[in-house]
Amino acid sequence: MEDTVVAPETKPALTAEDRCDVCGAQAYIRASLATGELFFCGHHGAENKPKLEAIVLDWHDETDRLLTR
Repeated sequence: MEDTVVAPETKPALTAEDRCDVCGAQAYIRASLATGELFFCGHHGAENKPKLEAIVLDWHDETDRLLTR
């Protein structure tokens, strides 16, 4: 029997349909917590990151997409 390698869980990329939970702008950050997920635009993600660092399980940041054209 062959060894099976299980790939780590991957989250899908954020899309234009993902919206900031604070202001409704396009979300570029997904914060995974034990109780669920929060979505943030770049501004609100930067503002809330220090408050969430102690409890966040995964901080998925795609704000680099804002700088590439």
